[in-house]
Amino acid sequence: MPIDTFQHKGLRKRLCNELREKGISDEAVLAAIEKIPRHFFLESTFDTIAYEDRALPILCDQTISQPSTVAFQSQLLKIKRGEKVMEIGTGSGYQTSVLCELGAQVFSVERHKGLFDKAKRQLAELHYNAKTFLGDGYKGLPAYAPFDKVIITCGAPEVPQAIVDQMKIGAMMVIPVGNKIQEMRLITKLSDTELKTESFGNFRFVPMLEKRKF
Repeated sequence: MPIDTFQHKGLRKRLCNELREKGISDEAVLAAIEKIPRHFFLESTFDTIAYEDRALPILCDQTISQPSTVAFQSQLLKIKRGEKVMEIGTGSGYQTSVLCELGAQVFSVERHKGLFDKAKRQLAELHYNAKTFLGDGYKGLPAYAPFDKVIITCGAPEVPQAIVDQMKIGAMMVIPVGNKIQEMRLITKLSDTELKTESFGNFRFVPMLEKRKF
């Protein structure tokens, strides 16, 4: 396991100050960002830039989202300790760690086996008790539904109905919708037939994959 030095901790503190300036106000989210060693989720060649607010490459031609995006999605969900949260797109496991640090029961789905294996090891090494699954994010995890919150960390061309069906009444989903550029939406399930949708600007994510072999 890499070493978490005083320098790394100082860089995280500086990053959190930068996130505050960018509008992140949820102190629980900021505390999670300050605690979690982001450089553990990256190749050692990125050690010196791990705490810059930028997306960086990981395995399988994917990226680890920039910290401000991770913080923004987490803040939108208003996670309460003990809530069941489904994450679509485990990726490096960094966002998963933030959710765990916020006290959520995390159920995370990843398409790419290489990412799945590495994230599972990393989460275990950091003692985060997330349940991880190799599978199709479009299908969600019906066996573990219903969920209090859903976070989708890849660009979806549309809101997957199967995921909506797995949300409790009153549950919230944060999802980037679109192709090349995505609109960040916060969707609240008001009833089995009614959704409330709020928009929070444009972002850029790797695409959500469908009907792809592992």
